[in-house]
Parts: sequence; C-alpha cells; structure tokens
Amino acid sequence: MTSPGVPHVITLDSTGLGDRSYVVHDGRTALVVDPQRDIDRVEHLIAEHGLRITHVVETHFHNDYVSGGLELARKHGAEYVVPSGFDIAFAATQVDDGDNFMVGDVAVEVIHTPGHTPNSMSYAASIGDNTVVFTGGGLLYGSVGRPDLVAPDLTVKQTHDQWHSAHRLAGKLGDETAVFPTHGFGSFCSATQTQGVSSTIGHEKTINPALKESEQSFVEMTLAGLDVFPAYYAHMGPANVAGAANVDLSQPVRVDPDEVRDRIARGEWIVDLRSREVFAAGHVPGSVNFDLDGSFINYLAWMMPWGTPVTLLGATPEQVAQAQRELVRVGIDQLSGAAVGGPDFWLADPAQAATLRRLSFQDLASEIATETAAYIIDTRQILEWESGHVEGAHFIPFYEIADRLAEIPRDRPVYVYCGSGYRAAAVVSLLQQEGIHNAVLVDDDFGNAATAGLSIVTEQTPGREPGWTWIASRGVARTYAPRSGADARA
Repeated sequence: MTSPGVPHVITLDSTGLGDRSYVVHDGRTALVVDPQRDIDRVEHLIAEHGLRITHVVETHFHNDYVSGGLELARKHGAEYVVPSGFDIAFAATQVDDGDNFMVGDVAVEVIHTPGHTPNSMSYAASIGDNTVVFTGGGLLYGSVGRPDLVAPDLTVKQTHDQWHSAHRLAGKLGDETAVFPTHGFGSFCSATQTQGVSSTIGHEKTINPALKESEQSFVEMTLAGLDVFPAYYAHMGPANVAGAANVDLSQPVRVDPDEVRDRIARGEWIVDLRSREVFAAGHVPGSVNFDLDGSFINYLAWMMPWGTPVTLLGATPEQVAQAQRELVRVGIDQLSGAAVGGPDFWLADPAQAATLRRLSFQDLASEIATETAAYIIDTRQILEWESGHVEGAHFIPFYEIADRLAEIPRDRPVYVYCGSGYRAAAVVSLLQQEGIHNAVLVDDDFGNAATAGLSIVTEQTPGREPGWTWIASRGVARTYAPRSGADARA
C-alpha cells in the first residue's frame, strides 16, 4: 500500500523540567500533546506553520507540572482529550483504550498504557502506514516513567504494569515507529536515567530494560533504582484534575531596597537567580541562591515552603522573565515582585552585601587535615549517597535541610557539598538565611573528591535496612518496601 505521507512532529522542549510537548500535524490541522502551562510557545509555532488546532490531548494527569491543555483548547475551540477514570472539574472528552479520532488526515488511536499512572494513555498517530507514538510517562528512551507517584501501595503493581504496557506497545507497533515521550530528558518522572534524544520501537527493544529483561527482573531493577521525587509533585496532579486557568506573564512589580529588606524580615523568599560564583561574591543578606542556568525550578519548588511569597532578583530582565515562566509551569502564578541588577541596586548600602566562602574538594581536604572539628554535610539524594560519599560526612539531603537545622552546629566550620555545587549553594544560602553563617560551599564536582585524597565510602542510608528499597517520598516522610516485595499484580 502506498503511504500518502507521514505525521509531522514539532518538539517543544521544557528543559528546566526535563519534559517535552509536541505539535502533530498534516500540514493544515494540528494535535497538541501534553502542552506546558505557558501556551504562548505553542501558539507561536501554530502561527509560524499556519496550522489550526483541533485537538489537545493529555497522556496522563501530570505530577511534575501544571498543564496548559485546558486553556489552550478553550482559546482555540479545540477538543480537549484526557484519560478516563477521573472526576474532572471541566468539560473534556475522556477516552479509553481502543478509542479513535481524526485530526485532519492523521488517524489517532488511544492505547491504555498504565504504569506511570493507572490511567496513562499513549496515542498512536498515523497517516497511511506511517505511525508515530506519543508515550507520555510510559515507554521512555531506555527507561520508563517512574511508578511510585500515585501512591506507595500501588508502586509494585504499577511497576509490573509498566513492563506489560511496554510489551503491548512493542507488539502492537512496528519497529520503525518513532517514539515521542513526554518525560525523560532530566525529569524526576523517569524511573532511571534515559538514553538519547530520539528512538523507535525497534531501538527500544535493544536497549530498554522493560523490553529486554524478564518481568520480575525488570520490577526488581526498577524498584531498586527509585530515589526521592520533588515534594511539590503533591500539588500538581490535583491542579490538573481541577483544571488550570490562564496565567499572566506580564512583568512583575518592581521592588526597591527597602521593600526587599522588609520582605526578608517577613519571612518571604527572595530568590537570587545569578550564578553561585557571582552570588558568593556579594548578595542581599537573607536571599537564597537558585542559579537559573541549572535545574532551577525543580529545586526551588522542592525546597521552598509551598505557598511562600517569592520575589526574584536577576541580573537582567530576561533572567526574571525566564524564571517567571518556569514558576508558572509548576503552579506558582503570582510573583510578589522582582528587581534587576545586583547588590548595588538591591541594597540601600551596598557595603551590607553578604558573601559566602567557596572551596574545591582539594581545599576541603587541606582544611580538614588540620580542622578536627569540621562538620561535613552531603546534601545529595539517597542513591547518590549510597553509591559513595566522603567518609565522616553527615547525610542531610537538600530537601530535608530546613527541617533539620537543629542538627547543624554553629560553633565550627560546616562544609556542604553535592554533585556539582548547585544544590550545595542553595543549601548554604538557606543556612545563611536561617542565621547559620559558618557554612562553607564546596563548589566542585563530586568526582574530584577522591582525587583530592578524601576517603570515599559506601553505606546504606541511615534507617534503611539492607534488602529494602525506597519507593516514595513526599517532603521528608520516608516509605520503604521489601525489595523482593509482594509481586502479585493485585
């Protein structure tokens, strides 16, 4: 049979969250898959290509961001398509396995692929014999979406479901079918690290554990590889089921030095978006550092108390605008304000600027050789700690630091490290905000610790017994399950 064409796919990256949205079209009519909250990016592409949106689909009710799907569908008079099984608070078409619909010349089939969530759907889009598939949080590149985001007691079942869903797609679709997942490009929604930026069903058969390993082996491997996920995820799913309203990305209110000082005194978060090197050299006392060039939104939204007013400090208006865009993607819609420039503009007296010490692991090794009272904090995540950490370090993950301030001494040097310096900088700035001024930033790649002569050891996470695996986290609550666990698919 002669194929009349192929579905055209335009990819829209949200690198801060590690997600992708897609525009699928036949040259005239478009389907939008898993759009982020800032829908103006999608609208720009639609206008650029001269397309008309007739359908907006969600592969699942996302846990890592607030969707812009409802607002996009409303603005363009498109049909909003979501998985069935939810009591949603808005008008939409809820689809089940085997449902079909047309988007111009593109035929779309709904395939139920539970595992990331119980209701996850994949969408196979075809023109003639040419098919692509949008897998959401199901089949990723060399991995699958993590199975523990809905409820701890569903994790084992969901892991089994991921294996069966992957095999269903592999059996249903040809090897040449291009795979387009939503997650897996740095997202915490990925169960394990993904591989590459494009793939096909045939390629996944050669690299993906869900398609290469036995069911039980895959389940054990996946459960053992799960680490914590951001606490703010708890707010995302409910926001999507309720339906998110449009957002205002206009310039936030400009704040002056007196107002910056007053907001810090009121306990608001003043977030400095500049690099940690520049922040260390001089910053507003009481501000916290989340470099916009790193995984800004993941770590800021994870560490800040949810609902706390936020004021942004950026070197340029463009920095502030980008940070504002990333904040709305996780439901932080209204900023308290912003200021641009540097401490000379943000402080009534620039001489009041605070600084922080930055060291390399080589410097740390030299200092602790003579500083016997040194207190070292490893602020990474559980699996990072277990794979190797500085001997004698105290394990206080960045997401627990605010709840464990009482453990941190104030009468001796406190050295804070992570994998690269990014999270450690956020932690040290938060400690300064809390009045702990003896903290030192180890701003270095962890791989340099051993070459600096520091002893690296491995050990189980405190409180986690051998043979048990981490399966869920919401804030500082810890939940474990036996690694061999119940493997019944109840």
